[in-house]
Amino acid sequence: MTTLLQRASQDWRDIGGLDTAEEIVHQPAMWRELAAGLAAEQARVAAFLGACLDDPRQRVILTGAGSSAYAGEIIADELNAAWPAQVRAVATTTLLTHPELYLEADAPTLLVSFARSGNSPESTAAVSLLRDLVPGARFLNITCNAAGQLAQQGANDAATCNLLMPASSCDRGFAMTSSFTCMLLAALSVLGREPQLDKLEQLAALAEQALQTWVAPLAALGAQPVSRVVYLGSGPLEALAKEAALKILELTGGRVLAVANSPLGFRHGPKAMLDAETLVVLFRSAKPLARKYEHDLLLELRRDQVAGRCLTVGFGVDGGEATDIAIAAPASSAAALTDAWLAPLWLLMAQQYALHQSALLQLRPDNPFTGGTVNRVVQGVTIYRHDEF
Repeated sequence: MTTLLQRASQDWRDIGGLDTAEEIVHQPAMWRELAAGLAAEQARVAAFLGACLDDPRQRVILTGAGSSAYAGEIIADELNAAWPAQVRAVATTTLLTHPELYLEADAPTLLVSFARSGNSPESTAAVSLLRDLVPGARFLNITCNAAGQLAQQGANDAATCNLLMPASSCDRGFAMTSSFTCMLLAALSVLGREPQLDKLEQLAALAEQALQTWVAPLAALGAQPVSRVVYLGSGPLEALAKEAALKILELTGGRVLAVANSPLGFRHGPKAMLDAETLVVLFRSAKPLARKYEHDLLLELRRDQVAGRCLTVGFGVDGGEATDIAIAAPASSAAALTDAWLAPLWLLMAQQYALHQSALLQLRPDNPFTGGTVNRVVQGVTIYRHDEF
């Protein structure tokens, strides 16, 4: 009998969680497939981008909704620091309501859209908005679905480049898992200044190690009831914390409340939410300076004993203290990968934990919202024209 994340595959099927479990576990394979696909597409994408990122006037907007927006947030600052171009993350859900704050008609603009299905109404509306307001705008669609509206509307458009993810990354389950990490890594790979494809193999090897060593402790942790979860991360990992919090909100149908913050920001009010039924998870940064601040907060939380449990996720040992959910890696491996690149690796922890919590609550993880109040592809959105108000 096949075992998957400490549970028989048939058991996952019986409780309605097999798709999500498989999609978490197959991510290293997806990243390797992604690397092969990007190698084949490298010349085409490079020709489309040209020298735009070397232009200080160039605006690059990383956009999406929900998890797709967080993918942009994780990588935006690293890309902005690497290029003369101005790179920022703006969710479609913000762009549509306040376009005048983010768009300039005379600024060359590249809209990078992250979309699992490409059928969310905000995704296609954001493209239409830029076509109306920014003459000459160009579009890079990073999507998992070749048949989606986003990919289809740009298929024969010289101003659009569709970059398709491995077909199996278009998650069948409700929550974005492999779609999220593939799209994030694709953007880092094609928009980074230096060749990056070797990092995908490096990360896939680390992920295989993590999936092997974390499976038992995470299953045990996920079997313990909890009412609140706090995810903390520094720099790009704060956006990772948002995605981790969203995963448990989604897979538990909102029955486990989750928030995200930075370690330094958490003291400024949000710390008040801690109680004996709260789990705090701190994603350790790759930056030594950030880890100093993280370590101080961790010591404070454990000393105050105001949370039920405080855990850390990262590499090995830091500051003389062992990391709770850890993987071993050569120093060269850790140093070569930034926080933005490591985010998909640490996310494997949060995805598994959310899945186990969903099972504990006797929900169906592949579709926790059987009443249809929340949907895999968002519904019920009316798009209003920007020029009517």
